[in-house]
Amino acid sequence: MKVIKFGGSSLASAQQLEKVLNIVKSDPDRRFVVVSAPGKRNSEDTKVTDALIKYYKTSAANQDVTGIQNWIITRFHDMISELGLSEKLAQNIAFAIQELAKIEIEGNDFAYDAFLAAGEDNNAKLIAEYFQKNGLTARYVHPKQAGIIVTGEPGNASILPSSYDKLEELRDSDEILVIPGFFGVTAQGQICTFSRGGSDITGSIVAAGVKADLYENFTDVDGIFAAHPGVVKNPHSITELTYKEMRELAYAGFSVLHDEALIPAYRGRVPLVIKNTNNPSHPGTKIVTKHSGATFPVVGISGASDFVSINMSKYLMNKEVGFGRKVLQILEDLNIRFEHMPTGIDDMSIVLKAKQLTPIKEQEIIDQLTRKLEVDEVSIEKGLSIIMIVGENMKNHIGVMETAARALSQSNINLEMISQGSSELSIMFVIKTEQEEEAVRSLYQAFFGEK
Repeated sequence: MKVIKFGGSSLASAQQLEKVLNIVKSDPDRRFVVVSAPGKRNSEDTKVTDALIKYYKTSAANQDVTGIQNWIITRFHDMISELGLSEKLAQNIAFAIQELAKIEIEGNDFAYDAFLAAGEDNNAKLIAEYFQKNGLTARYVHPKQAGIIVTGEPGNASILPSSYDKLEELRDSDEILVIPGFFGVTAQGQICTFSRGGSDITGSIVAAGVKADLYENFTDVDGIFAAHPGVVKNPHSITELTYKEMRELAYAGFSVLHDEALIPAYRGRVPLVIKNTNNPSHPGTKIVTKHSGATFPVVGISGASDFVSINMSKYLMNKEVGFGRKVLQILEDLNIRFEHMPTGIDDMSIVLKAKQLTPIKEQEIIDQLTRKLEVDEVSIEKGLSIIMIVGENMKNHIGVMETAARALSQSNINLEMISQGSSELSIMFVIKTEQEEEAVRSLYQAFFGEK
């Protein structure tokens, strides 16, 4: 039994929906279909979700919404007409889009989520009818009916553990169930979305809930590559990754899959495969709890920018009980989370996402470290990138660090910091952002160039 999720590019037009239909028809085990809102039909087009954001902002500003409202309705109506679906469906979707304008926005924390969720919700209705018209026994299921009950955190909902019992009941259905992604319903009945890209999360939740044998995530690429194709020319595709490896790569820039989507499937021990709607015969990349056979020590290389480092020194720092806790308390009080914390006996660096710092917070951190903790030196270094080499099999191979360091040295790339966790799953290098792409290319050549 399989749960299958289609992204926005896979559902952008009538032509793309024909591919989706053939994919679902080709395998009777594909019984749960999670869908996104229609994406771009071409590079100049607008995603339905982006149009809904504009619709919300226009409505919130008490401006005329007729133009953007009609654009969204027409977008759905065009697909309905091309696919030969019913006028009743077109009317129902038009009514649902128009009703959004009646939502009270002032003082309503969930209004924005209700607007955004309309893309997935109405697309699921359309796709269910399209499947029915083409001989599939299919049915649209609203997340509330499915049992996707979530916490009341607008734009950042989490599934409630009790939801999984309700979801498991869906296993008994003989129909293909079409479920809109991206949102759930709170216990009080409010529409509440996951973080952006959250249709991946819905697919993962459904897969875990129904105890699927496989969760297939269809997008517009042939799986995951060992490095970013925009940086490395024709990188090889990865056949198999573990969840832990995928988590590391997603953190450092691999954006094929929403990283939060890994959690429910991982905990439910459901294998996940990323496949291409436009090339469904390609095996894609499978994500599993444990590798099925031998693998290279390094499976992927990724880079991410926009990091800063708070660097501090204090003589005999290691003799001072509670020093690290006090530093982290300063950050916590400013609502700042840290990413990495390399240390020496008298030195400590804390790596953060740059967007967390404002000029006021920067000055407050420096003042508190100087005044409260009496550090000898403190500075904030900006314009940093993180490069990760990832592979669970690294711990069984000698010389991985040497190979990486030599490759970076030969490319005249200076290392600001190096960090490796106790699991030996990944090695992190912090470098200047202007050298990020060259570092990724050098490391790719070192580990994959001759393979």
